[in-house]
Amino acid sequence: MKVAITGGKGGTGKSTMATAISIVLTDKYKVMLVDTDVECPDDHIILPIKREKIKDITNFLPKFDRKSCIKCGECSGICKQNAIVYVKDNYPILIPPQCNGCGACLLTCPYGSIHKDTQIVGSIYHGFLDEKKVGKQIAENFILISGEIEIGCESTSLVVNATKEHALTFQDQYDHIIIDTAAGTHCNVISALMDVNCALAVTEPTPLGCHDLELILLLLEKMGIKSKIIINRSNIGDSNMVKDLSKRYGVEILAEIPYEKSILKLYSQGAPVSHSKIKEFVENWEDLK
Repeated sequence: MKVAITGGKGGTGKSTMATAISIVLTDKYKVMLVDTDVECPDDHIILPIKREKIKDITNFLPKFDRKSCIKCGECSGICKQNAIVYVKDNYPILIPPQCNGCGACLLTCPYGSIHKDTQIVGSIYHGFLDEKKVGKQIAENFILISGEIEIGCESTSLVVNATKEHALTFQDQYDHIIIDTAAGTHCNVISALMDVNCALAVTEPTPLGCHDLELILLLLEKMGIKSKIIINRSNIGDSNMVKDLSKRYGVEILAEIPYEKSILKLYSQGAPVSHSKIKEFVENWEDLK
């Protein structure tokens, strides 16, 4: 079963919930946690994990042949990413980090002056828990697969897709896959949400938290993904705002996690966050099906 941990707003505790849920699940199941927040992956920081780079993610990059190029500028005109700059009577100038590898320039060039090259746009990592800190069973039942984009690169969705594709080659070895998405409702979040069985929307009881929760609930509705709500830091702000949204969209509130010092201590120590409210709903995890 593939479950996404999302929520729209940044800082609501998506990664905290994703890591905590994953660790509780390892008591009974083999669990894969996939960190698709490729611009700011942090699951390996929250948990006592050492990452190992597995491979680079590469993408198409145009290479210009100046011998046949007539400086027409058609490649620049077709590039929606503005990765090719054209000044009249000059050769086109490529800005590699802007290129998303769509290949439109390759197809458009009337003189075949563009050839295929590649660039590294990101990397994929495997992470394993420190057995001394979490115990043998938890360490053996868990793996983190993490994607990370190259600094300055714009091809976020490509790195998310490549990370998920890599992770799914191991899916038969695990009972549950937890996908930790980035904040927001943009392309890389949509890529992370594709083909999941269910999504847990993590929010906080604040006006901005509710605003962004509504956006992610609308997105999940459009994508046809069943969802439930987790209220994090439930004892700050006004949880009635979240409950009103829950009723309006017919989405169940799965859990309310309080703001407590014990959670802060575990988080700051890089230890798995544990709380009775988290264990309570994870015990009924199979019901999400």
